[in-house]
Amino acid sequence: MISVVRLTVEQWGIRVPARQGEEMRQALISEGIIDLTLKPRREGDALIVPLLDWREGAERCEFDAMPGRPVLPRHELVGGIAIMQDRDFEGAKKILASRPSLHTVVYAEGEVSGEYRTRPFEVLAGTPTTRTQVTEHGHRFTVDLSRAYFSARLSTERQRILAHTGSHELVLDMFAGVGPFAITLASRAALVVASDINPYAIELMLENLTQNRVKNVLTMLADARRLCRHGGTIHFYALVSEEGEHCACIRELGGEVIAERVVRSYSPGQWHAVYDIVVGKK
Repeated sequence: MISVVRLTVEQWGIRVPARQGEEMRQALISEGIIDLTLKPRREGDALIVPLLDWREGAERCEFDAMPGRPVLPRHELVGGIAIMQDRDFEGAKKILASRPSLHTVVYAEGEVSGEYRTRPFEVLAGTPTTRTQVTEHGHRFTVDLSRAYFSARLSTERQRILAHTGSHELVLDMFAGVGPFAITLASRAALVVASDINPYAIELMLENLTQNRVKNVLTMLADARRLCRHGGTIHFYALVSEEGEHCACIRELGGEVIAERVVRSYSPGQWHAVYDIVVGKK
């Protein structure tokens, strides 16, 4: 008699309609947030897709491990790079061997900081680089994680803002980075002005504008504090430790908070939130 042991793992998962399961799965893969070592669960008309980390709408669930696939250390995918939260060389080798599309595994040595909002990384396995290509909703972005800020987890948020963008609108992307928001919104807006104070981010953004054949984005190497004007809507992203943390400051500066939403968890006791703000006219 042969006994079969089924390995189950508790992990974050998100419910999607089963009829849209594959479409949503591919979107989550492009964000680098799906856990490919675990099997999605079917519950009635819903499919629960395993995630590498919490995101809005996620819940804790038990998943079966994929046959023949080892359970990997927790990590985040950005293009061909896996980012680990622990300095685990053996785990890095397992992650690198788990997907043919990966070329590098890195360890995040610190938090996003400094005027350029960059983060230090140590390469644990694979090609010694922090540069990669990210495909997202039909666009392709060249990113360099150590030299310019980029978050694949904001992919869904970029689509949310796109849905609110009109064909007549002028959009100002005040912290444009390598251009993911600017390029996404350019498909609908009349003009996008994309600003960043980091010259290397501007260099990568120009490369991304060319490879995505986008012509209605004006790039600016500038301090965003000199570019805002009254009478518009601002989508402000910030790390928070409690609900409404920045509301008082926003009101003092003349803004009205229309909505505050959690985008994703960031660290224990902190999460990434977005404030939708209307700026009063003078």
